[in-house]
Amino acid sequence: MSITSSLQSLKLSSPFLHGSTSLPLLSKPNSSPPHQPLRSPAFLPPIRAMKSMQGQVVCATNDKTVAVEVVRLAPHPKYKRRVRKKKKFQAHDPDNQFKVGDYVQLEKSRPISKTKTFIAVAVPSRNGKQEKEEAGELGIPLESKQTQEQPQA
Repeated sequence: MSITSSLQSLKLSSPFLHGSTSLPLLSKPNSSPPHQPLRSPAFLPPIRAMKSMQGQVVCATNDKTVAVEVVRLAPHPKYKRRVRKKKKFQAHDPDNQFKVGDYVQLEKSRPISKTKTFIAVAVPSRNGKQEKEEAGELGIPLESKQTQEQPQA
């Protein structure tokens, strides 16, 4: 039995057997066909190279350097519960303006030393406290001042 008769008996249907596929596209793999370029799916967020981090200053004893502790939440590998992960980064503080307990934002920069590749930038406090609250001026008269202002008869 010949090959052609075996193919006819199988009745294979393929665009290659009938010549319906355009050969110029198949014969030139280097030339790109005129179709639309592939786009990334719309549901994927844009890729960011470096997100800035926020943390709390834990050490400010060195000159022009602060140690900042950044806390992030990550899933536990076994239990899948979100746990806090802490990491300390050394950041450049050119004016020695930050004290222990301040919240700062870390911006990526060129390497300043072996361990410092971030610059500390001031961030408004997290609870929305204003400068006058920190100074003790709450705008609410204290009880001791009220009793002093009212003359006792």
